[in-house]
Order: sequence, then structure tokens, then C-alpha cells
Amino acid sequence: MGVYADLYRYRELFGSLFRRDLRAKYKGSVLGLAWTLALPVLLMLVYLVVFSVLWKAAPTTTVDHYWLFLLCGLPPWVFFATSLQSAARSLLENANLIRKVRFPRQLVPLSIVATQVVAFAVMLGIVLVLCLAVLPGSRGWAWLSLPLGALFVLFVGGLALAVAAANAVFRDVEFVVAALLLPLFFLTPVLYGLDGLPVAQTHPWLIDLIHWANPLTPPILSIRAPLFFGELPAAGDLAYFLVETGLALVLGALVFRRVDDRIAAEV
Repeated sequence: MGVYADLYRYRELFGSLFRRDLRAKYKGSVLGLAWTLALPVLLMLVYLVVFSVLWKAAPTTTVDHYWLFLLCGLPPWVFFATSLQSAARSLLENANLIRKVRFPRQLVPLSIVATQVVAFAVMLGIVLVLCLAVLPGSRGWAWLSLPLGALFVLFVGGLALAVAAANAVFRDVEFVVAALLLPLFFLTPVLYGLDGLPVAQTHPWLIDLIHWANPLTPPILSIRAPLFFGELPAAGDLAYFLVETGLALVLGALVFRRVDDRIAAEV
């Protein structure tokens, strides 16, 4: 896994890329880096108003504090979607740097993911505080969401590296990712719980399909379990989460190594 070991060996360069990407993200704005706090808060408020108030999803679910149930699923989803979309074009957008200087190119998409981690950490921290305040029963296990969130960062990092490397050679990849994100959002239990769906009684196989065929379902259920329900994640979800994180990291390394020598010429 030398692809990831370079993060430590070239940690100063990685830090420079991270700071550059973070500053460039809000360059010229009045609030500057303060947007790393403002944007996640605004994004969560928009989702909350649309799906919990305007869409009136709350009356259709038996979950108490539905608004908080919804917020518990948002941070991982938003982090996943923004990281993959941003990482997909990262090598292309840094073509000049890649052509001029020889350095571990995997640092480019991984630094992009690192900038998204800032917003993810802010969102997860806000939800954690809300859960501790509103749901006393969750206080025993809510802190477990932090290491689970860190595990999710590794999962997304591996996928983002694979997507970035593949898109450097096949430009269609970024459009495929963008096209898949919308249906994937509604097939991921962010807005709903799997047990509360009407189809759970009539078509249980469909629930199993959403649960186990969607790689985002076990991570989101695992993070939501300690945060909202104050309990340990289900053993099956946690095992799935751990295995797919390892596979995502391996996939990212394999795809990147396969195209590494072609990246400078392709971008």
C-alpha cells in the first residue's frame, strides 16, 4: 500500500496542497475559511426545511425527532457526494503542476478529499452536539460516531482515488459519477429508515437489496446507530463497513498504479 504510505513520506507537500486547495476554495470571499463552518450549517438547514417541513416527511414516519434522524444521515452522504465529484476532476485541473513536477500524484485527489473532511467534521460535530442535547439515551454511545466517521473517510478516500485516476484516462467517469449520485441518494436510507418503509412487509427482498447492494447503506446505518439510537451498530453492518473500506483502499491503489505512468500524458 505504498500509494498511501506516500501521504506520510510527503506529508509536508500533502499539507501544502491541502492548504492551497482549502484557500482556493474560498478565495476572494469575505468570510474566507469561515465558510467551512457556514456552508455545512446552511446545507443541513436546507435539507431539513425541504424534507422535514416542506415535503412533510415527518408525518409519514414513526421515528420521533425525525429532523434529527435526517441530520444523522446527511454528513456522510454529503461528504461522499462532494468528495467524489471534486476528486474526479482533480488531476485534470492540476494538469500544469503534474506535467512540470514529478511527485506522488495521488496526493492531488487525496488533498481534495482532505478539504472535504473539514466540512464533514463540522457537520458531524454539530449533529453529535444536537444528539447529546436532545437524545439523552444516546450519550453512552454517541461518541462512537467519531471513529466510525474516520473509517468512512478512508472508504471515501479509496473510492475518490480510483475515480480520479480512472477519469484522467476515461473522461466519461466524472459524468457517470454525477449521473449516479441522484438515484443513489434516494436508494440510500438518509431520508428514511429501512424498517419503516411500507414495502418492508410486502417486498422484504427489496429492503435487503437496498441494505446490502448499496455500499453506502451499512456505513450510514453504522454511524446513525450510536448517534441517534444510542446503540452499537449491527454486527453485519459494521463487518460490511470494515470489509468494504479495505476493498475501497485496495481498489484505489490498484487503479492508480495501473494508470500512474499515463497520467502526465493523458491530462
